[in-house]
Amino acid sequence: MGLLKNKIAVVTGGTRGIGFSIVKKYLENGATVIMFGSREETVNSAIDKLKSINEDYNVEGYYPKLTNYEDVERAINEVAHKYGRIDILVNNAGVSAMESIFDYDPKKFDDVMVLNVNSVFYGIRAVAPIMRDCGGGVIISTSSMVSIYGQPAGVAYPASKFAVNGLTKSLARELAPYNIRVNAVAPGVTNTDMVANLPEEKREGIKSTIPLKRIGEPDEIADAFVYLASDMASYVTGEILSVDGCARS
Repeated sequence: MGLLKNKIAVVTGGTRGIGFSIVKKYLENGATVIMFGSREETVNSAIDKLKSINEDYNVEGYYPKLTNYEDVERAINEVAHKYGRIDILVNNAGVSAMESIFDYDPKKFDDVMVLNVNSVFYGIRAVAPIMRDCGGGVIISTSSMVSIYGQPAGVAYPASKFAVNGLTKSLARELAPYNIRVNAVAPGVTNTDMVANLPEEKREGIKSTIPLKRIGEPDEIADAFVYLASDMASYVTGEILSVDGCARS
């Protein structure tokens, strides 16, 4: 396949889980991928794993502090200088929490919002002028089904993803005149390490709430990111694409 052949893509939070699957799928589809991770060792480990799959993959890594705009801007500009452009930005890095409102530390609420919302804005703010000057591009952010339906605890996470939806909807309108498409993917329960390590009875309980009667796989979520980044979605912008097996709780 080559849906993203010769595209230059930056993927934040690309070292594990859904982010790693996005990076792998983009590489499989012919893109050059620069993953942003939190630490040098996790970035290098992810690259080694990808190279063990295919040594010809064009992948490298950076580890800017995503909650610091100057760090993000510097890394984005370095990528653009090296490759001449950035065609795709995926804002995937994020953090969750499940505390009750009665126990929620306000500092932790701030931490969730800064990483899940501010870093998305920082990435878009840094890349938008580059895409504008190069004639266009694609920006995709990771939202969540709980941005639409909420969750019974850990209010910062759904609030932050609701904010991501707002950024997506508004910036799709603002950036459309520059041929920059802005979308988000809202995954449901996905078989990442955290879910895979749950007791079997808990997993079965989760499956029972999903009409498709199974938990989604990271590669299935990543396929949505491939679609939205490709020319197949050339007339799609401002959308929050749910990939959740029709889960609604």
